[in-house]
Amino acid sequence: MRWLGVLPFFVFTALFLIFPTLYIIIGAFRTPDGAFTLANIASLNTPGIINAYLLSIRVSFFSAVLGCLIGFAMSAAITFGGLPRRLRSPLLTFSGVASNFAGVPLAFAFIATLGPVGLVTVWLRTEFGINLRAMGFNLLSTQGLIVTYLFFQIPLMILIITPALEGLKREWKEAAAILGASTSQYWRMVAFPILFPSLLGTLALLFANAFGAVATAIALTGSTLNLAPILLFAQIRGDVLGNPHLGYALAFGMIVITGIANTIYIVLRTRSEKWIK
Repeated sequence: MRWLGVLPFFVFTALFLIFPTLYIIIGAFRTPDGAFTLANIASLNTPGIINAYLLSIRVSFFSAVLGCLIGFAMSAAITFGGLPRRLRSPLLTFSGVASNFAGVPLAFAFIATLGPVGLVTVWLRTEFGINLRAMGFNLLSTQGLIVTYLFFQIPLMILIITPALEGLKREWKEAAAILGASTSQYWRMVAFPILFPSLLGTLALLFANAFGAVATAIALTGSTLNLAPILLFAQIRGDVLGNPHLGYALAFGMIVITGIANTIYIVLRTRSEKWIK
């Protein structure tokens, strides 16, 4: 009876995670007739698909790096920066909501705000004479997609790194001060080496989070960017021009990349927790 409470979790995980993943992996090595083939995997080695993976990797990497830097600064501000403690709960609550806010609603919110006729775009142009398009910013581009991804990347970073920052023991800083270390030396020689595995692991997690974001990219840019998720959607949506088994191969490649990133995160996160404990 004690397993009955977690039974829905295992059923949900099997139906919506394990079985679909296995179906994709098997489909990547099958022909439409069901025969085994490596042609689908070999088809990934084409300029269009390689460029799609590279562009997705670039967008994911830069959004992860910026998300880590900004999120770390915000988390450090509420943990050590002397800001009122009452700001901590609202920020963490907002981060919990924003880290899961993606897809069509997020794309619409950014188009309405920073799009060609968005609220902020028009306001800057009419009130201050600042033309974002003339300055080279285009929301429906690679840089616009990176900015959009930051909306959920920064909150995710805050949620993950805040417990790690709070795990730094006060005795370490006091011991460093007694030995004559400055604040910068403490962070460079004590705190940062302890936090480094957690930071690097979080960077890998944010990379995987952005790399697998399909709905936001499609809703924001449509088919204007040659991203791996958009190319995958074009192959499996069911029209006569699509090749579902090539789509399975594309998805398999994305699973491998995100799997590597998540594995790095788990390993480094475990190492960081040992240090903090």
